[in-house]
Order: sequence, then structure tokens, then C-alpha cells
Amino acid sequence: MELHHEFTVPVPVDEAWRALLDIERVAPCLPGATVEEYDGKTVTGTVKVKVGPVTVTYRGTAVFEEQDESAHRMVLLASGRETRGPGTARATVTSTLTGRDGGTAVSVRTDLAVTGRPAQFGRGVLAEVGDRLVGQFAACLSERLTQAPAGAVEQPTPTAEPRPGDLAEVPEPSEPLDLLRAAGPAVAKRVAAAVGVAAAVAVVVAVVRARRRRRA
Repeated sequence: MELHHEFTVPVPVDEAWRALLDIERVAPCLPGATVEEYDGKTVTGTVKVKVGPVTVTYRGTAVFEEQDESAHRMVLLASGRETRGPGTARATVTSTLTGRDGGTAVSVRTDLAVTGRPAQFGRGVLAEVGDRLVGQFAACLSERLTQAPAGAVEQPTPTAEPRPGDLAEVPEPSEPLDLLRAAGPAVAKRVAAAVGVAAAVAVVVAVVRARRRRRA
């Protein structure tokens, strides 16, 4: 499925470009994500997704396939697999930055493929969840950019740690991304109803099979 989102941040385009490439800085704005290692091109980490009472953890990598600074365009290829299940997730994320009224408009196109439990939500629900998450990410990023002085993304930290490649030693914990909560009350009710129906059908099927085995 293809999703499209746009948001703005209150800094010039060059500063926004550097900030979005500073994975350690923006990772805390991504719900459920934990960065373990980053070498300047490839990110290794996990994403935790909560579906009702079940939490699914995806482990994988994201690679910057393209970083065109002159056009302010980046392409990120991400893939992951459930640590305790057969589910997979793949995404190609293309971001384009454009200067606008002293700030920056960020256009994000995501080609997403998900299998496993989160896939039960369908395109409509995932699109609504995406809208909310992008809004949260934009607000978090804007706050971080306005709190730090211009150009801070290029300055080394006073402690000289952590540095790219060392993140596996001190990964920041992250709360799971709760899809039902992120979807909002109206959508969550529809999803909960669908999950309830699916669970009821599963119970009926199990009972029928048990009776057949006893008769045999």
C-alpha cells in the first residue's frame, strides 16, 4: 500500500535536511523504535507494535539508498521480521524537503507491505494511524529543532559519546507503538469489533473440531 504525508518544521531547509539525517537525534520521535547501531548509512534496530494485548517486535535494518543533498531528497529502504512470529514488514520511504516561508515542508511517500497481525487493520486504518503518527513525529521534531541552536546537529557532543557504531551499547528503551490507541477512539472501536469477531470465529472453529475428534 502507498501512503503519503506532509508536515512542516520551523527551520530552514538545509538545517531540516541535516536534522533528518541525524538518526540518533530523531529516533526518540519515532514511537516504538529503538536504534541499536548506525554507521552513517545503515540503521539497525527494533520496532515494537502493540495490537490489543499482544506486542509484536520487529528486528531489522534501514538503509539510505539515496541522499541527494542538492535536491533535498532521500530514499530509505527498511525491512524487518517478527522476532517471535512469521510476520514481516517492508517499506520504501521517499522524503523530499522544500523551503517554505522560512521553514521547511517535508513530503513523505511510503510504499508499505506488512504481513502478520498488524496487517489485519487494512489500508484505511493504517492510513489513519500513519496520519496521527506523522503528526506526533512532526511536533516532536519541531520542538527539538527549536530548542537547539542553529547548526547544533553538526556539533559533537561534549562527552564524545555515544558515536555512530556505538549505539548498540546504550540503546534507549522505547514504549511499544499502540496501534489501537494511535488509531483513535472511532477507528479503535471498529478494529476491536473486527478482532472480537475473528476471535469468536476461532473459538467456534476450535469447538467444532474438538467435537469431531470426540465423535471419531
